Amino acid sequence: MSDKNLQWVGVGNVADLPDGRVKTVTARNVSICLSHFDGHWAAMDNHCPHQGGPLGEGSIERGVEGQCWIRCPWHGWDFDPLTGAPPGGHKDTGQKLYPVEIREGEILIGLEPEPERTRTVTDAMVETMVNWGVGTVFGMVGHSNLGLSDAIRLAAQDGKLHYYGIRHEGAAAFAASAYGKLTGRPAACLTIAGPGATNLMTGMWDAKVDRAPVLALTGQVQTQVFGPGAFQDIDLKSAFEAVSRFSQPVLSTSKHTELMSLACKNALVESDVAHLIFPDDVQTQPSKAKARGPTGRMGDTAIKPSDADIEAATQMINSAKRPIIVIGHGAVRSRQAVIRLAEKLGAPVLTTFKGKGLIADTHPNAAGVLGRSGTPIASWFVAGADLIITLGTSFSNHTGIEPSKRILQVDHERMQLGKFHRVALPIWGDIGAFCQIMQDGVLKPDDAPDQVSELADRWQIWRAEKQTRLAEEKGQGVHSFAVFDALSRACPADAIIAVDVGNNTYSFGRYFESKGQRVLMSGYLGSIGFGFPAAMGAWAATRDLEEYNGLKIISISGDGGFGQYAMEFTTAVKYGMNITHVLLNNSQLGKISKEQQAGQWPVWETRLVNPSFAAFARLCGGQGTRITKASEIEAALNEAIAHEGPSLVEIITDAELV
Repeated sequence: MSDKNLQWVGVGNVADLPDGRVKTVTARNVSICLSHFDGHWAAMDNHCPHQGGPLGEGSIERGVEGQCWIRCPWHGWDFDPLTGAPPGGHKDTGQKLYPVEIREGEILIGLEPEPERTRTVTDAMVETMVNWGVGTVFGMVGHSNLGLSDAIRLAAQDGKLHYYGIRHEGAAAFAASAYGKLTGRPAACLTIAGPGATNLMTGMWDAKVDRAPVLALTGQVQTQVFGPGAFQDIDLKSAFEAVSRFSQPVLSTSKHTELMSLACKNALVESDVAHLIFPDDVQTQPSKAKARGPTGRMGDTAIKPSDADIEAATQMINSAKRPIIVIGHGAVRSRQAVIRLAEKLGAPVLTTFKGKGLIADTHPNAAGVLGRSGTPIASWFVAGADLIITLGTSFSNHTGIEPSKRILQVDHERMQLGKFHRVALPIWGDIGAFCQIMQDGVLKPDDAPDQVSELADRWQIWRAEKQTRLAEEKGQGVHSFAVFDALSRACPADAIIAVDVGNNTYSFGRYFESKGQRVLMSGYLGSIGFGFPAAMGAWAATRDLEEYNGLKIISISGDGGFGQYAMEFTTAVKYGMNITHVLLNNSQLGKISKEQQAGQWPVWETRLVNPSFAAFARLCGGQGTRITKASEIEAALNEAIAHEGPSLVEIITDAELV
């Protein structure tokens, strides 16, 4: 091609490369080995034909007759920088060369006009993924997912999805899990082969056991080296078999857009993990496949209970004088219908810990959390109940619903009905549909006690008791009640709260008085480190879905939990995530210390050496405040919540006062 038809791209200044040196430069998207020797400048394809080694990271060597060679740093293959040809002994024909010009000290490389990009397998699959409603990808770009990454880049560039580059794949998994728990829609995680993929495992198990839809997209080595033990080659299908509902490799012969459709459908319908494995060489293969979507492939999810079950439930409820309702996370989409039913019955509404916030603690029918993280109000009403109506609960041992009581259970998952023991009336159906149908058929008996008035009395007693606990402070840190008492006032009523694991979480369940905020947690897995990455997932949802737009995101952890993914604070700074993190710092794994003491074990290896987390937040580019007095907490929280961008409030607490 004539030089006048070339595009000349600057790659640096002559002062950047001394004589006798070689380096890698990038012109447009082309990686080039640039060399400077004996006054000559030369440029060739940067990839060694042997195994793709970067020639620009090699060296210039002299042959026996003074001939210059560029030597590949990986395996020592040599190439003439002026011709691109290898010395004798190699079967390859040599490297592609590029014209070089020096203009006023600037180095220019001549490239042919950039060809139109060929649509690839991963382009078609990403388009399909977007059609199914996947609007967010958390991940890390790496050598075995570059083709897939480029397809995601183009979709992000066109405004079809948002991409967030994280610091550790485990954080991507937790963020995607939290996104699914909050929205009921899958976010995707992007990783490389081998360790990148295995780093997802904890977060994927969190999603699986808490029934959150997630899409895992993992790179893989080239298909030609499957099996023999190539670098980072592990059997990803087997590795993900237990944690995923759907796990398939993307091969050159696959029906690519159908494969992505099945992955998305499995994640949505089964509320589970779906996994696709992308071999490196398949990612960039040309494709003319039409992108697919959910139209005509998804049905209505509302399941109406049977007439016989409705009749039996009506009789059971109308005969109860002290019914209570226990709602779990499974009732999250139906909470308003549940509350209307409770109001008609005059029934207290208790929540599981995962269901905290589904009814505001300020509501006249609210009785707080039941179980180990709960309040004496909830346990008081369980003791006197003659019927427990459980809606979307899993009967975990953490909640501890009393099996000897008469129980009416409603769930849209048949396997959850009577899962651990018999119940008086198991009903399969949509919780919202059940509550709406029952609304017209149930009545509060005339001789039933006024449980709403009793609730007001019990709340008054509990609030007075909580205030007395402030006197327990011994000058070794703030009482956890003071933290959550202040947060109860400062936290916006429509905020989304992501909590971690540990004593801080128990205290949150017990002391924080919800105004109806959504709460996200690692429920069944109970994984430490969940809190801050989960807040990142929730913040991403505020950009994707109108119903969450503008909501404040607050995360809560101890020092042990935050330390697991502390560097993700820089991710929040990078993307301007409006997250307030409340960190209770007691310089130990406080929950484990208490368990050791309770089991009559010596307290061992639970102490932690911490930096100033507030200073760390400021060094990362966010806001950070350190608090040592209860009187300072509320003002610090208000300031942090008002801050645009990531903020952290570090509160020095007493590990004994939970």
